[in-house]
Amino acid sequence: MSPSELFLPLISDHENKDSPLQNRIRKNYRHLRKWGKRTNTNCFRIYDKDIKEYPLAVDFYNGRFCVHYFTENRENDLPRQDLYDEVLMALSTLFCATPELIFSKTRIKREKVEQYEKIDTSADFFSVCEYGLHFRVNLNDYLDSGLFLDHRETRRMVATIAKGKRLLNLFAYTCSFSVHAAAAGAVFTKSVDLSNTYCKWGMENFLLNNLPLTNNVIIREDCLRFLEEERATYDVIIIDPPTISRSKKMNQMFDIQEDYYFLISKALNLLSENGVLIFSTNSRHFNFDKNLFDRCAIVDISKKTIPLDYHNQKIHRCWKISKC
Repeated sequence: MSPSELFLPLISDHENKDSPLQNRIRKNYRHLRKWGKRTNTNCFRIYDKDIKEYPLAVDFYNGRFCVHYFTENRENDLPRQDLYDEVLMALSTLFCATPELIFSKTRIKREKVEQYEKIDTSADFFSVCEYGLHFRVNLNDYLDSGLFLDHRETRRMVATIAKGKRLLNLFAYTCSFSVHAAAAGAVFTKSVDLSNTYCKWGMENFLLNNLPLTNNVIIREDCLRFLEEERATYDVIIIDPPTISRSKKMNQMFDIQEDYYFLISKALNLLSENGVLIFSTNSRHFNFDKNLFDRCAIVDISKKTIPLDYHNQKIHRCWKISKC
């Protein structure tokens, strides 16, 4: 998809005195639209809890919108009706968006449990463009879309070092890191995830970009078990695990704080001498003890990996690890 073919609609610059939310979305989008055309990207965040009175985020996906409402009320996860109505009015006014193009998700502060489960069966997939590459997303059937927008720059960073390299992508989800690496010239990628659904989704992402599956292998496996058994070496390793996972398919419950040492130490055994390991987490309470890896150079690269459309600078944390 060339920049001229991207769907990035023009919107008016007329302000609405009665809706600070609408005005902020307008301002953000007009700025991001220019960036999107330059970078051949049509999926990004156009509102990120910018205003205290509007505790929500809005993501733009190729003409569709995913609205995330944040609440601490576990008894009632529905957004306030007035807030819901104002969001619909803002998107309708600015983008002429009809209700079927607007998808609402409620993000509740829950107990420690991972939430990738399927919530519908519409199979409403469509493709978006990120730095010129295509990815299938689904805003209806899952809590998450299939493409974590907050790691856009991390994927770009991996692509810049992937040419001629062998890459291992653990907890690969829908394989977006691997697709970027393969498109940038990686000679081999291996993506590992426990979910059969996401493995198939990742396969479709490779095919959507005309990337062969012969040298881009996808394995359905528990990443902890995989690390125990794998013997091949890699030049780039990506580890972006869930904070907590209680999947019945795993032999044990996974907890990032308890298991990160095992993950990284085992992965380092598979890392080539001049290789790079990228480790990331969305856990706000995670504590990284660098002293556990005394023969490694560890650099916190979090700030470099936060996209310009995310105002929340703590959306994730990220480290670059190499052998000394």
